[in-house]
Formats: sequence, C-alpha cells, structure tokens
Amino acid sequence: MTRLILTPNLPDPDAAYARLLAAHEELDEAESAAFNARLVLILMNHLGDPELLDEALKAAKT
Repeated sequence: MTRLILTPNLPDPDAAYARLLAAHEELDEAESAAFNARLVLILMNHLGDPELLDEALKAAKT
C-alpha cells in the first residue's frame, strides 16, 4: 500500500501556492468554493486508493 506523503514534497512550494492563488483570481466567493471542490475531486480521483484517501481526509482534520 502506498502511504500518503506528509513531508514537504514540492520542489517550489511558494510557486505552487502562487499558481493556486492565481487560479482563484477574478472568481467570486461561490466560484472559488466550486473551483476548490472540483480541484479536490480531481485530486481524489488521482489518488485512486480509498485507503490513501482516508489517510488524506484524516490528515486534513488535524
């Protein structure tokens, strides 16, 4: 089973965060929330492993 990576894993986290912020530009609050929901669902699909998803959901609560 693959384990969820919780240690820093992005080569440039600041750039990744800037891309996320840029994706939200010109979106109102409802559009931003819908964008986030779609992004989460896309990333959940990419994980593809229910056990890994459970790990991610648990980690997000802490």
